[in-house]
Amino acid sequence: MAMQPWFGKAKLGIFIHYGIYAVNGIAESWSFFNGQISHENYLKQLDGFTAARFDAKAWAELFEAAGARYAVLTSKHHDGVALYDTAVSELSTVKATPARRDVVREYVDALRERDLRVGIYFSHLDWTHPDYASVRPSSMDASERGNPFGVPAAGDEDPAAWQRFLDFHRAQLTEILERFAPDLLWFDGDWERDPEQWRMDEVRGLIHRSNPEAVINGRMQGGFGDYSTPEQGVPIEPPPGEWELCLTLNDSWGYQHDDDNYKSIRQLIRIFAETIGGGGNLLLDVGPREDGTIPEPQADRLRALGAWIRKHEIAVYDTGRGLPAGHFYGPSTISDDRRRLYLFCFDRPNEYVVVRGLKNAVVRARIVGDDQDLRHERVGGLGEVPGWEYIYIDDFGLDPHCTVIELELDGELATYREHTRD
Repeated sequence: MAMQPWFGKAKLGIFIHYGIYAVNGIAESWSFFNGQISHENYLKQLDGFTAARFDAKAWAELFEAAGARYAVLTSKHHDGVALYDTAVSELSTVKATPARRDVVREYVDALRERDLRVGIYFSHLDWTHPDYASVRPSSMDASERGNPFGVPAAGDEDPAAWQRFLDFHRAQLTEILERFAPDLLWFDGDWERDPEQWRMDEVRGLIHRSNPEAVINGRMQGGFGDYSTPEQGVPIEPPPGEWELCLTLNDSWGYQHDDDNYKSIRQLIRIFAETIGGGGNLLLDVGPREDGTIPEPQADRLRALGAWIRKHEIAVYDTGRGLPAGHFYGPSTISDDRRRLYLFCFDRPNEYVVVRGLKNAVVRARIVGDDQDLRHERVGGLGEVPGWEYIYIDDFGLDPHCTVIELELDGELATYREHTRD
């Protein structure tokens, strides 16, 4: 199936890690897998999950204000707790918590009211399901015990139990597809099995029979995903094709009350600009409290990012991957008609900024959001080798976080050293 064009145009999505782990404010699923808490005590958090102030419409309003075009909610993390009313398990926020709420249903409806694309995260693995830890990947040495939540001891494999788990896995995935018709399926947790054990080709077929226009992230072994998903760091060399960077606002995916190590708005804008300049989307994570409210330090940063995006939206939306490395010392984007180039300046320029290897003549240079025209000139050059385009800029009109300069070109962008267009 062809990649859906909305995804590459979206630029910003919001990731929501919401679940019972917010009750104690501990790491989602990994806290019991790694022995920081017993599995029994981890699941006791079910009794404290109230979602008492969860307002999906308020979430959607905030995401829209942030400039996001889509969001992704954890429908089920590795702990196996579903945030919707699954018919194949008692372990859900509807049946096993005081909340008694189908969080996913409310989330989907609220996003669609605002024309935001709906993404749903779903963990392939399930460290709570009794049939999950029943087979070992073929690459695993028999002498390696592995984590009991993930794999059985060598010699204790139970293929029949694994088939029961696959039936359960397919049943939950079918529920999500048929009830919510997500625009994006964000999978995770495929690493403990081989692609053949997961039978990922069947999963891809199931998705496309039910929802042929769904975008699928790259965390499906066997190359069955549509795009790559680097995590917590902008790649030095952007991946080819479509990609998405998932990033936390602080150091945690879910809510952790003692984690106040938040990235500044300037840092977030820089990461966002570097991501879209490399042709990717930023999937920025929030971790709601157990009652469903998004902590103010997180909400404040989303609103501030949205304010910057609104001021510079012409350089964000309807643009693509910018100049190859070396042409400009910073990120850039190019308009879809390839006639306007946008330069992102994080630091205060010292009299001018320079673009190298630009074959086009520059018709006009201005600061985006200020409409201030800038003096510019071409310096040097010989024959086919273009010179340097100097754009002169003083302190007037600089954005406190990141200034964006628009160069209007005399035709479609042409550079002396062309890079591969995907």
